[in-house]
Amino acid sequence: MLGSLVRCPLSSRNQHQSIAIGISQPFPCSYLEDQQEQLLVIQEERIDARLFERLLTVGFRRSGAAIYKPRCPRCSACQPIRIPVKQFTPSKRQKRTLAHNRDLTWRITSTQTAEQYALYERYIKQRHRDGPMYPPSREQYQQFLFCHWLPPSFIEVYQGNKLLAVAVTDRLPNSLSAIYSYFDPDESHRSLGALLILLQCRLAKLQEKEFLYLGYQIDATRKMSYKRLYRPYQILTPHGWEYCQVCE
Repeated sequence: MLGSLVRCPLSSRNQHQSIAIGISQPFPCSYLEDQQEQLLVIQEERIDARLFERLLTVGFRRSGAAIYKPRCPRCSACQPIRIPVKQFTPSKRQKRTLAHNRDLTWRITSTQTAEQYALYERYIKQRHRDGPMYPPSREQYQQFLFCHWLPPSFIEVYQGNKLLAVAVTDRLPNSLSAIYSYFDPDESHRSLGALLILLQCRLAKLQEKEFLYLGYQIDATRKMSYKRLYRPYQILTPHGWEYCQVCE
């Protein structure tokens, strides 16, 4: 449930737009026990792609067509994180992941398929039974990943004709934004989650983008620690985007 709405003027390169920003009621955090989560939420009928990219630069994300940003009462654990892809160099471990998966092929498509959803359903049922997306359904899948004003792209990874992994990605004028990735639970030995990030970095370089946005880094949550493995990376601080000073 949203509280009162406030209209705020924002601008993209060639367009000015006023958008309504509301704040949700506090609710239990999905990541940190004993914490209450609260979100700034934008729900406009249509958002210009350049304006949405501007919102990414100040810490917003999207879930479906809703744009949100944590504004929690007593917590600031969620840190927006992005990779400056022109400076990114795979680590030794990441190079091994690429080498281990040389038998796979990948492609980019804008087409939604039944095969993609079937893989998503298996992934959630086997890997995230304790998460907010369980149990999966087609309606939940659509509401979570798809957006009428910014249709996503799909990076599909195949072994022969078998779909092994999918990265759902927003393509923006100066960046890519990783929305969600999922893969065949029986192929976890391939580190397919890491492979999908590496492929998104490669795609961003090929398309001459500046950044790959990875969402929020939460240091207190072990499941989020992988995001700091792609270096160099930048964290959004009260002083703006800053490079990591210490490599863990």
